[in-house]
Amino acid sequence: MFLSIGDLSRRTGVKVPTIRYYETRGLLDAPLRSAGNQRRYGRAELERLGFIRHARDLGFALDAIAALIELQDHPDRACTTATRIAQVQLEAVRQKIRRLRALEAELARITGGCTGTGTSRDCYVLASLADHDLCAQDHLPEASPSTQLI
Repeated sequence: MFLSIGDLSRRTGVKVPTIRYYETRGLLDAPLRSAGNQRRYGRAELERLGFIRHARDLGFALDAIAALIELQDHPDRACTTATRIAQVQLEAVRQKIRRLRALEAELARITGGCTGTGTSRDCYVLASLADHDLCAQDHLPEASPSTQLI
């Protein structure tokens, strides 16, 4: 089985420029080339791109994916590094969820403070956006968890 880059894109849902980018980042090996110099991908590249796509869908950064691929390419290595990488991603997701819940609560409070019947001069939403001190809680971005992979 050999796939063109367009076929690979359609089968995985990854756009052609993204596939090329993954190749330049070393996440995908350089493909074989046809006599006409067209890229040709096999089952291994299809599976690798599926792995990358799934990891991206779960929010993993490309550096983390590269480290996971390195582990996948050496099946005799311990999986503790993969577990640590996944734990870092899990904590990042949990932090985002906490931040989104805080944003939800603050937006609900702000919109609840405005009847929507007055003028913009007296609008609580506009006043709250103009003056962070009117916020009930801090909702500035948190520091992200360590991106240390190993």
